[in-house]
Amino acid sequence: MRKRCIRKVWALVGPEHAIAGAGITSRKDLDKLLMRELSSLDAFAKGKASLEEWSDMENVNNLAQTLASMGVGREALPDCRKAEESLIEAAERFERTQRMGLSGPGLYALRQVIEWHDLQRSSIARSKYEEAIRLTGARLKSGYATTDLGSMFKQKEEA
Repeated sequence: MRKRCIRKVWALVGPEHAIAGAGITSRKDLDKLLMRELSSLDAFAKGKASLEEWSDMENVNNLAQTLASMGVGREALPDCRKAEESLIEAAERFERTQRMGLSGPGLYALRQVIEWHDLQRSSIARSKYEEAIRLTGARLKSGYATTDLGSMFKQKEEA
């Protein structure tokens, strides 16, 4: 007797997934992210920032750089460079004094980066933003020139 092919019939998936990926992220979700970023910046301004707030600012800066390199808001790159330098300075200060803080120009640069990043992510599709997040993670793993706290401390220990 011959084998018979029994085809599996898959249920159709509604277009909601495609619409969600192609659409721009809702303002409600973006506001949650923005509040977290602004509260981290506020902790820096008060001198009460921790490694978690530093990581939040690092992620915002790295994502803004990645989106700018993808062609979304290239004007953000100068502010990203200044913010990156100030984050490195804050990490060095944290190693010396165990307190995380930023200078006035550093706070201003990070505030500009947050504004740029909010504009970037509100102007592209959610799928494109998720692609940028994956690309940023891959760049960090490969040693691409972005700010990474773990590599910062390793470099200091080796020196």
